[in-house]
Amino acid sequence: MQILRNHEPLRIGFLPLSDCAPLVYAWEAGLFEKYELNVELQREIRWGDLRDKVIAGDLDAAQAPAPLPFLANVGVDSDHCSCVSGMVLNLQGSAITVSRRLWEEGVSDAAGLRSRIYDNWGKKTYTFAFSHTFSAQYYLLETWLKRGGVVPDRGIRLVVMPPSQLFPTLKLGYIDGYCVGEPWTSMAVQAEIGVCVATSADLAPLHPEKVLMVRQGFAIGRAPEHERIIAALLEACAFCDRAENWPLIAEMICQRRYVDAPVECFQGGVEPQSPGGARRQVVPGSDIFHRFEANVPTHDKAAWIMDLLYDLLKKHSLEWRRARPAPILKNIFRRDSFDRGQALLSHPAQHEADAPLAGRPS
Repeated sequence: MQILRNHEPLRIGFLPLSDCAPLVYAWEAGLFEKYELNVELQREIRWGDLRDKVIAGDLDAAQAPAPLPFLANVGVDSDHCSCVSGMVLNLQGSAITVSRRLWEEGVSDAAGLRSRIYDNWGKKTYTFAFSHTFSAQYYLLETWLKRGGVVPDRGIRLVVMPPSQLFPTLKLGYIDGYCVGEPWTSMAVQAEIGVCVATSADLAPLHPEKVLMVRQGFAIGRAPEHERIIAALLEACAFCDRAENWPLIAEMICQRRYVDAPVECFQGGVEPQSPGGARRQVVPGSDIFHRFEANVPTHDKAAWIMDLLYDLLKKHSLEWRRARPAPILKNIFRRDSFDRGQALLSHPAQHEADAPLAGRPS
């Protein structure tokens, strides 16, 4: 095996969310070193900052929402940059939380929210937040609202905020709910300032959530390093996907330099609470890191993302399919890089049978 000796560390960006776990574990457990990589993890606050640093070359790779490489290739919401992804880091894992006050007013679903909107029409505008305009969280929130007959931007205001700011903003009463990944839902539930009313497992099960994003020039010009990053993260994803390993993972990612949240908030996902029912807040496996062929960058996953973006961009009166031919956009998911990275594994993990993607935007 070729020995890679980086004089400058490879900079990999992430945001403080539970699904940064594979990157943190790969660093803490020495998996990057195992593959002869000198890696530096860099914590960011906003997805836009992380994207811009990848485009500018300030980051070599990043944990990113699955749509970001596609958007960069089109030049929507950022400078144009040819970016690719050689692996999916996790599936699903997000949830919708409403404030405890709204819950006590009868808002256990979007239909209940619709009733509150009409009862307070002209008096109050309800505000819900998510972490990026062109994201799965926006799609999940919109899907949930539509199920209850709520039309976004009519009687309800949708705003973008960094994930780590959602919990304190809800606590202060400036917003009425949000859609985000863990641990920020569990934190609201455990602090009894919010209630989980829906999860991505309900709204779009097994949808691609985060990917490893790199510039195309990095994937081609530094292919050996790119593929070794994939190999290290494949090992980490397999480890993170086993429930018995989560006590250790939780102790790692709760640290201030990573997510900076109480360790109790990482013990599992949340499940929606039923009106009048017992509190149910821990559901192991809300983030899927390895099962169901999670890491493979397939055409089906790319098509799901493209359909989602096509619908979102139409809402913003922006072009999509005319901007870049579909075959080029589908090539953003690099199965060849994935296969070469997987081939570096000493003992490739056995996958469960793949499952069809559900909840595709219609």
